Amino acid sequence: MKLQSLKPAKGSVKKSKRIARGIGSGKGRTSTRGHKGAKSRSGYKRKRNFEGGQMPLQMRLPKRGFRNINRVAYVPINVDRLNAIAEKHNLTSIDLETLIAHGIVRKTDKVKILGNGELNCKLTVTAHACSASAQKAIEAGGGSITLVGAAQNTDN
Repeated sequence: MKLQSLKPAKGSVKKSKRIARGIGSGKGRTSTRGHKGAKSRSGYKRKRNFEGGQMPLQMRLPKRGFRNINRVAYVPINVDRLNAIAEKHNLTSIDLETLIAHGIVRKTDKVKILGNGELNCKLTVTAHACSASAQKAIEAGGGSITLVGAAQNTDN
């Protein structure tokens, strides 16, 4: 065996297709794209759910429901959770900055206090919204609630 006689195995190396190099190349004129149609045009890209012209599945299925653009999403915090937070961190007042500092809510979240559970300590609470039962529970424990933001009502 000599170094100059080495060559790759038969069929392992293929010549690259030289497309659009004239009729004589065998790959000229239509450049292996066939005749007419979207696939023969430049810039062709098949759509993600294309089903060969048949009505796609996502268009065949009925639309359901809607998303209200005016909806305000609150992070709910129950009275018993407020009680647990106050006991854990030894607090007498809980406001939005306190909740953000302890990683309970994010800076952009709106907080609503809900009335599930018991309150064992006197708390001053600041939130965006509050249910009537939560307000009763906080005031029964000797505390107070202050609402911030545009919605200053407690009838939700």
